[in-house]
Amino acid sequence: MPCSFFTSAASGDGNGSLRDFKLNESTFLASLMPKKEIGADRFIDSNPNFDGRGVVIAIFDSGVDPAAAGLQVTSDGKPKILDVVDCTGSGDIDTSTVVKADSDGCIRGASGATLVVNSSWKNPSGEWRVGYKMVYELFTDELISRLKKERKKKWDEKNQVTIAEAVKHLDQFDQKHKQLEDGNLKRVREDLQNRVDILKKQADSYDDKGPVIDAVVWHDGEVWRVALDTHSLEDEPDCGRLADFAPLTNYRIERKYGMFSELDACTFVVNVYDEGNILSIVTDSSPHGTHVAGIASAFHPEEPLLNGVAPGAQLISCKIGDSRLGSMETGTGLTRALIAAVGHKCDLINMSYGEPTLLPDYGRFVDLVNEAVNKHRLVFVSSAGNTGPGLNTVGAPGGTSSSIIGVGAYVSPAMAAAAHSAVEPPSEGLEYTWSSRGPTADGDLGVCISAPGGAVAPVSIWTLQKRMLMNGTSMASPSACGGIALVISAMKAEGIPVSPYIVRKAIENTSAPIGGVAEDKLSTGQGLLQVDKAFEYIQQYQNIPCVSYEIEINLSGTTTPSYRGIYLREASACQQPTEWTVQVEPKFHEDASNLEERVPFEECIELHSTEKEVVRAPDYLLLTHNGRSFNILVDPTNLKFGLHYYEIYGVDCKAPGRGPIFRIPIIITKPMAVLSRPPLVSFSRMSFMPGHIERRFIEVPVGASWVEATMRTSGFDTTRRFFVDTIQVCPLQRPIKWESVLMFSSATAKSFAFPVVGGQTMELAVAQFWSSGMGSHETTIVDFEIEFHGIDIHKEEVLLDGSEAPVRIDAEALLASEKLAPAAVLNKIRVPYQPVESKLRVLPTDRDKLPSGKQILALTLTYKFKLEDGAEVKPQIPLLNGRIYDTKFESQFYMISDTNKRVYAKGDVYPDSSKLPKGEYCLQLYLRHENVQYLENMKQLVLFIERTLEEKDVIRLNFFSQPDGPVMGNGSFKASTLVPGKKQAFYLSPPARDKLPKNSPPGSILFGVISYGKLSFAGQEEEKNPQKNPVTYEIAYVVPPNKVDEEKGKGSSTCTKTVSELLREEVRDAKIKVLGSLKQDTDEECSEWKKLSASLKSEYPKYTPLLAKILEGLLSRSNVGDKICHKEEVINAANEVIDSVDQYELVKFFSQKSDPEDEEAEKIKKKMETTRDQLAEALYQKGFALAEIESLKGDKASAADANKGTKDVDKTGDQPDLFENNFKELKKWVDVRSSKYGNLLVLRERRLGRLGTALKVLSEMIQDDAEPAKKKLYELKISLLDEMGWSHMVAYERLWMHVRFPPSLPLF
Repeated sequence: MPCSFFTSAASGDGNGSLRDFKLNESTFLASLMPKKEIGADRFIDSNPNFDGRGVVIAIFDSGVDPAAAGLQVTSDGKPKILDVVDCTGSGDIDTSTVVKADSDGCIRGASGATLVVNSSWKNPSGEWRVGYKMVYELFTDELISRLKKERKKKWDEKNQVTIAEAVKHLDQFDQKHKQLEDGNLKRVREDLQNRVDILKKQADSYDDKGPVIDAVVWHDGEVWRVALDTHSLEDEPDCGRLADFAPLTNYRIERKYGMFSELDACTFVVNVYDEGNILSIVTDSSPHGTHVAGIASAFHPEEPLLNGVAPGAQLISCKIGDSRLGSMETGTGLTRALIAAVGHKCDLINMSYGEPTLLPDYGRFVDLVNEAVNKHRLVFVSSAGNTGPGLNTVGAPGGTSSSIIGVGAYVSPAMAAAAHSAVEPPSEGLEYTWSSRGPTADGDLGVCISAPGGAVAPVSIWTLQKRMLMNGTSMASPSACGGIALVISAMKAEGIPVSPYIVRKAIENTSAPIGGVAEDKLSTGQGLLQVDKAFEYIQQYQNIPCVSYEIEINLSGTTTPSYRGIYLREASACQQPTEWTVQVEPKFHEDASNLEERVPFEECIELHSTEKEVVRAPDYLLLTHNGRSFNILVDPTNLKFGLHYYEIYGVDCKAPGRGPIFRIPIIITKPMAVLSRPPLVSFSRMSFMPGHIERRFIEVPVGASWVEATMRTSGFDTTRRFFVDTIQVCPLQRPIKWESVLMFSSATAKSFAFPVVGGQTMELAVAQFWSSGMGSHETTIVDFEIEFHGIDIHKEEVLLDGSEAPVRIDAEALLASEKLAPAAVLNKIRVPYQPVESKLRVLPTDRDKLPSGKQILALTLTYKFKLEDGAEVKPQIPLLNGRIYDTKFESQFYMISDTNKRVYAKGDVYPDSSKLPKGEYCLQLYLRHENVQYLENMKQLVLFIERTLEEKDVIRLNFFSQPDGPVMGNGSFKASTLVPGKKQAFYLSPPARDKLPKNSPPGSILFGVISYGKLSFAGQEEEKNPQKNPVTYEIAYVVPPNKVDEEKGKGSSTCTKTVSELLREEVRDAKIKVLGSLKQDTDEECSEWKKLSASLKSEYPKYTPLLAKILEGLLSRSNVGDKICHKEEVINAANEVIDSVDQYELVKFFSQKSDPEDEEAEKIKKKMETTRDQLAEALYQKGFALAEIESLKGDKASAADANKGTKDVDKTGDQPDLFENNFKELKKWVDVRSSKYGNLLVLRERRLGRLGTALKVLSEMIQDDAEPAKKKLYELKISLLDEMGWSHMVAYERLWMHVRFPPSLPLF
C-alpha cells in the first residue's frame, strides 16, 4: 500500500510559530517543498542546467494526474509526462464488439444506448468497436463519496417534487370521497397511497451505483482513436454526447487527456491494446501518485520555490494501485510497470509503495527488479515504510531488497515550522517517529539513506485543490529520487556513464549523518542525502570500475542459510563468540566486457572494524572478478544489555577517498533475562522529549504466551502522544508486531495486554511522537511495567478429526500460577472446491511482454459454489494468499459473480469478506506467469470458500475431565488454577452432530479459536469468549460423512397394478417425454410436433400431464407469425388442461388432512399437488394470453373505465371480462402474490390502471424471490415507472440494470 499519511494543506493561524522560527515568505514557501535539506537548491543554483534535464523517471504509484499543477512542462519546455499507463487493468474495457453505423450515422453502444457518430471522424473500415464502463469503477472512494452527495441532492429534489404530486393526488381523492364504501374506490385509494409509499421508500433505499459511460474505439487509418459518451454525468441533456467528444489516442502519441465532467473534475487518458479489442481508461486511484510526482519533478515557473526537486526531469506514470482494490498494488501492476519503465528507457524508478514480507530480498518482483537494475541500468528508489519506531519494520521492496535504494523519512526544523505549522519546531532535524527501521531479518541495514518525508505538493484536480500536505516515506522516496535525478542529469550533461552502482555508492558515502550514535543508522541509513556532494564524488571517481559488491555471509562451517549482514538477536547468540564466513563478489553490469572490465579488475582492500573489541576481521583483502571470502569473529559476551551496531567496511587502498566500497552491518540486540518469579520487569523513570525513543530488549521467558503491561506517565503539562511497539523475529515469519498509540492528557496509567512468543527476544520500543509536546519544555517521565504470563500446552493448533473422540490437552504453567479457563468456539466454515474449468492462454499485448522477450501467460480457473442462505464469504487460497513480494508467483486476482454475471466481489492476495445473497455463484481465479509449467501445475488448485457463521450457528465447545465425558454427558471440566511444576489435563469435546450448521458438507472444515488463560483484569464475559483473550490458537473440526439414510434400500409398498397396466403407463409417459423433447424452430418441426400432439390427444384424451406438456410446447415456440392466432391456441390448450381436471375432487382432497406416515396416501398427495400445479399454470398462462390478445386488438375500454373508478370490474359492458373471470379462478388455487404467479397480478393491476399497486406487488416479488434477479421483472418495473412518468426513478433503475445484468464479466 502507499507509504504516506494525508493531511489537508497547511492552514490556520500558524504565523506566531513561523515568526518565532524566523520564517519569511520565501523560506516558508521553500520549506513546503523541502530541497535545502538535501542540497538540491544549492546544486541547481550552481548548475541551472543540471535540474533533471535529460532524465526520465518512472513513477510506480496510484497514477499521476497530467492536469495537476506543475506537471505540464519541464523547466526547458519539454512535455513533463511522456506516458500514463494503467498497469493494473482496473480501467480496462472489452471493446471487441464491432458495430456498423446506420444511414443516420447512429450506432448501438454497448450499454444499449443509441449513439450518434461525428461525421467528421475518419474511419476507413467503417467498423466501430464499442464497450462501456460504470464510471464509479474508475473513481476513488473519496471522489465517489463527493459525487454521491451531489447526485443524491439532485435526485432528492426530483423525488420530492414527485412525492408532492402523489400526495396532492391522494389528498384530492380524499377530499372528493369522504367515505369509501365501494370496494373499487378503496382499491383506487390504496393505489394512490402505494405510490406515495413507494416514493418515500425509494428515498430511504437509494443506492447510487453511478453513471454509465459508453466507449467507442476505431482506427482512423493512422492510429486508434477513442471517444466517450459521458452525457449521463451531465445535468444538461445535450452535454457529454459522443459526437461532441474530442477523440483521444494513446497518451504517449499525442499527450492529450480528457475530463469526464466539470462536476467530478476527474481527468483521464486512454490507451488501446490488442488491435482495438481492449480500451484502457486511466484514472488515478488516489492523489498519492500525483503528490509523489510533484515532489520529484514539478515545475512552477510562477513560483519556483514550490518546484519539485528536479523540475527538468520528465516522467512516465505507471499506475500500480488497483482501483478495484482501493489502490492496493498487484503483481500484474508491478510487472507491467517494470516492462513500461524498461520500454521507455527510464533512468530512475520511484516506488512509494510496500508491504511487510516473509523473506527479504526474495520473490518474483525482486528478480525482475534485479534484471532492470543490473541489465538495463535503472536506479530504483523506494520507500522504507511507515511502521516504525520498532526495529525490523522495513517493508518490501524498498527496505528489504539489495537492488533498491530504501529511503527513510526525515523532518527538519524548517519543515516542522512551515509544512506542519509546529508551535516550536525541534532544534535539529530527526527521523519521523513512524519511519520504518532496519535491520532486515537477514541482517541488511534496511534503510539506505534518508530524505525529507513531508511536503505540500500538487494533487489530482478532482480533489478540488492545487496541493496538499502529505507525509510518509512515500514523500521521502521521491525527494531522494528527485535528488538522484539531479545527479544523473549532471552525469549525462558531462558525458559520465550512468550506472546505478556508482550512483548508489556516491549518495551513501556522501550523506550527512543524522543522530549521534552508530545505532541511528538502523533508522536513518547512511544519513541525509546531499546532492552536491554526491555529484562531486562521481566527478572525482568516474573512472573507477563500475561494480556492485555483493555480500553473502554464512556461519562458519555451514552453507545455508545465507545472510547479508550479521544479526545476533537472541540470547543464545550472545553467550559466546561466533565465526562467520564472508563472501565478497564484485558484480558487473550484464553488458560489461570480459577483456576490458572483468579480467583487469583487481582491488587491494583494507578492512576496518568500527569496534575491534567486538568485531575482528583481516586487515587486507585482494579482490578480483571471481570474488574472495574471509572470516570475521564476533564476540558479544562483554556487551551490556541493549542495542549495538558495528560495521566491517572495506576501503580501496589506491583511492581511500572513495570511502567504504562495501559495508557489512553487525547488529547485536543483547536481551536482558527475566529471572524473577513471578516474571516481572520494570523500567523506571524513562525521560522523553519530542521524538525520543527508548528501546528495551527482553528475553521472553520460556512458557510465556502473553504480557500484561502498565504504562504510567508524569511530569508534563500538555497532552502527550506515544507510540508503543513490541517486535519479535521468528524464522520464516513476518516480524511479529504489536503496536498501540496512546494519548495522555494528564499524569495517569494505562494497562494493556498483547501476545508474545516464549524463548524469543522481544523489543519494547516506546517513543514520544516527534511533534508531541513541542512548545512545552516539560520532560515526560514514563514508568513501564511488564508481567509475563503463560500456559504451556502440548499442541497449539488443535484438530478434531470428525470422530466422537475428544482431544486430550495437557496444560502447564511454567512461570507462575495461572487460572486455567479454557474456552473454544467454531465460528467459520471452509468448504474446499476444485476448478470445474481451466483455460490457459498467451496474453497478446506488449504490456505483457517481459524485457527478456518472454510473453506472459494467464491461467483462468473457474469454481462453482452455492449458498443456501445469504452469508459473508471469503475465498482462501492457502498457497498464494498473503504474499505480494515474497512469492515466486507473479499475480492472482479473483472475481465472484452470480448467474446473471453480476460481480459481487473482487480481490487478490488479501481477500476480503463479502456479503452474498442466497444463490449460485461462479468464482474465477486469474493467475499469471511466463512459465507454462508453473501454471500447468496449478490447474487443479484447491480453493476454500470461507463462510462466517451467524451468531446463532456459532458452536461453543465443551471441556471434560474424563475421556467418556462427551458421550456420557458428565465430568465437565471446571476452571482451575495451574501451579508451576504440576500439569493438568482435560479433554476438548467435538461438537454434537445436531449442532453442526446446515450446509456443511462432508470434508469441509469448521474453524475457530481456543484460549486457555485469563487476563488478570478480565471480566466474566471475556473468560467465556476466547476472542477476548490476548492469546488464541487455531482450532479446526473436519466435518464427517453424513449418516446413512435408514430408509434407503427399504422395499416400497406392494403395487396393485398389473404388468400390462404398468407397461401401458410407461409407454404413455415415454411418448409424452418424446413430445417434450421435440424442437419447433422450423415450420416443418412445428408441423411434426402438431401431428404428434394431436395423435397423443386422441390416444390419451383428458390426460392432464399430456395436455400440460402440449401447453408447455406452445409456450416455448419462438417463431410465431400471427400472434393473435398463437395466443388463441394457447388459450384453447389451457382450457383443455382446465377441463381435464376434476376440480371438485381436487377441492375435496385438499380439504382433508392426509396421514404423512401412510406411504400410499403420500403418493396420492404428491399426484394431486402436481395436478393442482398444472391447473394453476394453465390458468396463469391463459390469463397472459387473454391480456395479450386484448392488447393486440386494442381493446382497452374496460381498463379505462376501471381507472376512472366509475364501474365495477365485473361489469365492463355486456361482454363478460374473460381475463378477470380467469384471474378469480386462479386465486382459488394459489397465492397470486407469490413470485411464481405475481406477474399476472401485476398485469391485472396495470390493466386496471392501478400502477402504484402493480409496482408494489412487483417490488415484493423481486424482494421475496429466492432465485437470482430476473431481468424481465426489472424490465417490467422500468416500464411501470415510465408509464407513471417517474423519469428520475426510470433513470435510476436503468443504471442499476447494468449492475444486475451486465452482458459479460469484466476483464481481469
